[in-house]
Formats: sequence, C-alpha cells, structure tokens
Amino acid sequence: MLRFIFRRLGYGILVILGVIIVVFVLFFALPGDPISVLAPPSADKATKEAIRKEFGLDKPLYMQLAYYLNDLSPLGIHENTPQNLRNYQYIKLLSFSDKVLLLKVPYLRRSYQSQKLVSAILLEDLYGTIILSVVAMFFATLVGIVLGIIAALWQNTWVDYTLVTLSVLGISMPSFVLAILVAVIFGFYLQPYTGLSLTGSLWVDDPFTGYKLQLKNLILPAFTLAVRPLAIIVQLTRSSMLEVLSQDYIRTAKAKGLLFRQVIYKHALKNALNPVITAVSGWFASLLAGAFFIEYIFNWKGIGKTTIDAVQALDLPVVMGATIIIAIIFIVVNILVDILYAVIDPRIRLK
Repeated sequence: MLRFIFRRLGYGILVILGVIIVVFVLFFALPGDPISVLAPPSADKATKEAIRKEFGLDKPLYMQLAYYLNDLSPLGIHENTPQNLRNYQYIKLLSFSDKVLLLKVPYLRRSYQSQKLVSAILLEDLYGTIILSVVAMFFATLVGIVLGIIAALWQNTWVDYTLVTLSVLGISMPSFVLAILVAVIFGFYLQPYTGLSLTGSLWVDDPFTGYKLQLKNLILPAFTLAVRPLAIIVQLTRSSMLEVLSQDYIRTAKAKGLLFRQVIYKHALKNALNPVITAVSGWFASLLAGAFFIEYIFNWKGIGKTTIDAVQALDLPVVMGATIIIAIIFIVVNILVDILYAVIDPRIRLK
C-alpha cells in the first residue's frame, strides 16, 4: 500500500511540474505586460524598470521559472539576507557564502494586484469552491441513483426513454451554456416566482449587519454544476442495475418468494452501487475544476472566479497558485479513488 502511494505521489509531482512549465510558458505567450498591473499609470520608464527588476521580470524566462520552482520546493537555496528570507517560513539547514539552504513551507509568492499572499487568497476562495462542489455532488449522487433505479425498473417504457434522453442531453450540453440558460431563466425571467438571484455568493456583505449567509445563492450554481455528473450517474446506475437484475442470484431470490422491495434493496442495489460509488469519488475532483466558468457566470466567490479574474489581470502568481492547488487535489483524489477501488472490490490489488 505505501509503495503504491509513494509511487503515485512521485508521478503526481512530475505531473505538477509539467503543468507548471506549460502554464508558465503559455502565460508569457499571452499579449500584455504584467508591469501594467504593478506600476501606476503615471509611472515613467525608470520606475517600470525598477519594478520589473524587483519582481524578477527582467530575467530570461527560464531563470524566472527556475526561481519559481525554487520557491515551491520544500528544500531551496536562497540569498541569506533578511529582506529575502522574510517571505518564507523556514528552518536553516546549511549556510555557505551569501546563500543558505532552507527547509521551508512552499512559497506561492504574492499577488501582483493586492500584494497579499497567494496561499492566503486561494485558501480563502477554495472554501467556496469546495462547498459548491460538495453540494452539487451530493445532489447529483442522490437524484442520479434514484432516477437510474427507476429507469432500470421501467426498462423500455416511456419513463426509461425520457430519463435516458434527458441524461444524454445533460452529458452533451457544455456547462457554461447550461449556466447561462439556468441563470437567465430561473434568476431573471422567473425570479419573481423562484426568489433566486441571477448572481451572488454564499456570504453577502451587508453594510448594516456585516456578512450574511445566503444559502439561496447556492441553488442555481450547484444545480448547474450537478447536471453533468447527475446524467452520468443515471446512466451508470441504470446499466449496473440491469446487469445485476439479470444475475442468477436475483432469480433465486425471487423464486424464494422474497418481496420485490427486498430483492431490489437488499440484493440488487447493494451490488449495483459499487461502480457508482467509485465513479462519484472520481468526479469530485473534476467538479472542482469544472466550477471555473460556473463560478464566473454566477459571480460565485471561489477559486475558479479568482483564477479567471487573475488571468484577465495578468496576475501570474495567482494563476500559478490556483493551477498547482487544483493539480494537487486531482492527484490526491485519484490516489484515494484507487484505494477505494481495492476496498470495495477485493479482487483489485494495489501494486
């Protein structure tokens, strides 16, 4: 088990390294100059060059990438000056000349716009994305399993055909298109009846009472985010139930005179849900990444909206930090899903 985990973590580090390099290069290929964000509009050329040097933007791209990876590494060599070391939480391991080897917390740098620590910004926003994803996944799992069972029990009827057609439509429709439709229909045209806002976050700043919890703002983005996994769970549950219902032990249970309800819930459903559970586990990480455009459209405060805003503002440290966090979540969730496979199905061995 430990060997499997360490090997997957090693692969994960290589994946993160590849993602960092690709995003870093792509970001610098975009039109625009980060100095336009860092420098005041009235700044002269000398001021802009000084700011460029302060943030290391005057160095070649490969050197900027090397310095960034050095900041991310738990072990790094840095200049042994108080001004440079103030950015890190560290333990000094070895000093030589004007350099020092540090064991440190990975440093994601500071936002170009707000000068806040990127780690603090993203951890604050990640809360909103996790809440949105968890609620969406819970709704998709609960409703998807129920509808999948109904479709299987009423196979080849109008109920089955309707549910399968709707699930195919849910899988096919892009999330950002669905988000716009849901926002306009339920948050604008039907707003007098639904009472739901077109946009809004979980916490709303009230000038008189401070921050107020607005759970109703969660409904539309969570529903939109849940549609695609819900549609997949419906089809997966239906297929799994039909396969289980054709097994010999189900016919034996019916021949013994067990009630239909007992056959379904005690025998069929228990075995049919194994592939559904593992699929749900794998989908959670995908929801975190898929929430980007939905958060932006619904103006939901989360890591997705923050990242899109950072791309528009050429705020490289925030973009890179968000990319790294999402990549880490994917890797950790995939490892947990592989372990869950082995727990649910003893025939699977982790090597």
